[in-house]
Amino acid sequence: MPDLPPPDDYHAHVYFDADRRDVAWNLRELVMARFDIVMGRFHEKLVGPHPRFSYQIAFPAGLFGTLVPWLAQNRCGLTVFVHGCSGDDWRDHTESVIWLGPSVPLNIAMFRRQCANSTGK
Repeated sequence: MPDLPPPDDYHAHVYFDADRRDVAWNLRELVMARFDIVMGRFHEKLVGPHPRFSYQIAFPAGLFGTLVPWLAQNRCGLTVFVHGCSGDDWRDHTESVIWLGPSVPLNIAMFRRQCANSTGK
């Protein structure tokens, strides 16, 4: 297995449904007030590989040790999907992931597998 360098940037995707919309919005406001991040759109529809409504929090690796533990403690029961941004979308969304809360299957069919040495060819 190759020794890959850590990514420079990460995404955290906060998942919610219509019943938890306000909880998700309040968490979004807290994150924006507390951290120097780039906040993505608040999607009340399915977008990309994500199986629930979501919004993206984009942040540099330097914030990982502060933001991810904060999200783990303050996610208000929401599921948060965290992944690095290496340029290999398949790996970023399958092998290099962290789930805060229960994991859910992603629609990864849209990503082309780039690593020939990975399992599940």
